[in-house]
Amino acid sequence: MTGAMSYGGYLQLDRLLDAQRPLSGEHDELLFIVIHQATELWMKLGLHELEAARERLAADDLEPASKMLARVARIQTQMIQAWEILSTMTPFDYSRFREALGSSSGFQSFQYRQLEFLMGAKNARLIEVYAAEPRVHERLSVALHRPSLYDEALRLMARRGFAIPAGKVERDWSLPYEADAGVEAAWLEVYRNVDRHWDLYDLGEKLVDLEYRFQQWRFSHMKTVERIIGHKRGTGGSAGVAYLVKALEKGFFPELLSLRTSI
Repeated sequence: MTGAMSYGGYLQLDRLLDAQRPLSGEHDELLFIVIHQATELWMKLGLHELEAARERLAADDLEPASKMLARVARIQTQMIQAWEILSTMTPFDYSRFREALGSSSGFQSFQYRQLEFLMGAKNARLIEVYAAEPRVHERLSVALHRPSLYDEALRLMARRGFAIPAGKVERDWSLPYEADAGVEAAWLEVYRNVDRHWDLYDLGEKLVDLEYRFQQWRFSHMKTVERIIGHKRGTGGSAGVAYLVKALEKGFFPELLSLRTSI
């Protein structure tokens, strides 16, 4: 049976290539759909890798976690590059099919929200948007109440004997993470003794890279939206560029950035 498998059959190309259904008949709508669908696929893979990396951290197994984080960096490069392609669409091009989008909005991407939760940007109010979609709501609720990637990194450090405050080792994981001087001091010990704590140092830099590229993706998203619709409100009633600018203020691993001032 396996020998009879075709390339198209294995990849289910009939389903995949039939998933683009433009509603307006306008030329650029296919571009818009493909970019967003491809981004969702990259996010699916990114979630797969980051969830596995979190499991490896929980098992004190840093080497495979490091490899997974490095792969996510490559995935993020593809996601960032996608905005370069979408930015070839002009305001006039977009205006010809924008009404066909109705109330749909990128703000509704549950995978994006799950990715933020996994990286530690928790906000219980944000899952209310999915109340009418029980399976999605449950998926996000689980993500909200699990330790984030950073939480597991700090728990690993605590098991290694670093003085991580107790409130960062066991807490209500659904609450947003808040920076702590004790956590920064622990990371400083790692960064000042790289040879002794190489694997933790490597982990810290991989996390910094993860946040750096995530912010690059956010920035490219914001500038692409600004280029195409200016400062009009986004579809679905979102604030558009104003919302995306505000999102750039939200980080994930605060002590890994603030410690750089102290080194």
